[in-house]
Amino acid sequence: MSVSLPDRGELHSLAGAVLMTRAAGDKCDAVERLRERWDNGELRAEAARPARRIDDPGRPARPQLVSHAQLPRRGLGSLRGRLALAHALAHIEFNAINLAIDAVYRFRELPVAFYSDWLRVASEEAVHFNLLCDYLSGHQCAYGDFAAHGGLWEAARRTADDVVARMALVPRVLEARGLDVTPPLIEKLRKAGDASLVAALQRIYTDEIAHVRIGNHWFRQLCTDRGEDPRAVFRELVTTHYAGRLRGPFNQQGRAEAGFSAADMRDLQELSNSG
Repeated sequence: MSVSLPDRGELHSLAGAVLMTRAAGDKCDAVERLRERWDNGELRAEAARPARRIDDPGRPARPQLVSHAQLPRRGLGSLRGRLALAHALAHIEFNAINLAIDAVYRFRELPVAFYSDWLRVASEEAVHFNLLCDYLSGHQCAYGDFAAHGGLWEAARRTADDVVARMALVPRVLEARGLDVTPPLIEKLRKAGDASLVAALQRIYTDEIAHVRIGNHWFRQLCTDRGEDPRAVFRELVTTHYAGRLRGPFNQQGRAEAGFSAADMRDLQELSNSG
């Protein structure tokens, strides 16, 4: 059953309804309707009550969620391996939809542009999810046919009380890591002759640069609004949540296009070499 969204209403409560939608297709459709109505001026961001803590967003009964260690490693030389990869990426994109919508639902009294940006991100993550699902269905496979990593929502739990932490740890760490690993992955898939999956990942990579740029913008803006130094805040958050260490190597060009400064890149390199 699809989600019914009224023509007019309050943005945060409707975002919460979308977030708790279980069926993947319904969630994608509802995200697009929510974005259209916001862009058309049909919704207002005037929360009458604070956001409630959500331990788990709505998701379908499948895939089965397991620990990362329980997921088998498969090479990209076989179709089965590429299907497993596409499924894993689809699961990441599904979680990315939830993370973007949760930012709209959770964080109140922010500039209108913040909500416009994250609704755009959610909408584009839904496009990515559907691209990967199309690839799977083209090979008689579907989202839910493989087990998936169960910890991807953990970043939302850890940053539920602080929008600055959310902007730092989701777009600047998790999504930005995709900028590092996707180009070499595309090359491997190209060598394997899988043109359709290459095309999907190229579209995803291009959009993700813009998503990380949005995260960089809001992280810096919100730090500035608080009178805090973004670089110092980022180091503190990485120390708190990642024991002061990040994983490299880093895609210098892609991260520069996504808004990382030369100083940011030096910090990342130091954080990847620490410990």
